[in-house]
Amino acid sequence: MTAYAVAHMRQVTPGPWMIEYLEKIDATLAPFGGRFVVHGGDVEVVENNWPGHLIVIEFPDSQHVRDWYRSPAYQQILELRTHNSESDVVFVDGVEHPHKATDVLG
Repeated sequence: MTAYAVAHMRQVTPGPWMIEYLEKIDATLAPFGGRFVVHGGDVEVVENNWPGHLIVIEFPDSQHVRDWYRSPAYQQILELRTHNSESDVVFVDGVEHPHKATDVLG
């Protein structure tokens, strides 16, 4: 089942670290089948507030997303992001299609 790495980047300190991180992250994703499906962009807030940016990276399954995050290649650049931003990162499984809202009940 498809899985996602989702990041809410609340605050980012601009600098050369950001360029280095962005230049290197794609190569860390490729071996694990990861691809960006949302990467910043305009957010239309319709309820409450949403400071920052949203990033969603799709992977073939939850094992791939965990293996990517723990990989030496990603661990090597991780501090570029964590030392220069405030963010929340979660891993979440997608749903099988077709999916109805009531499927979570049973």
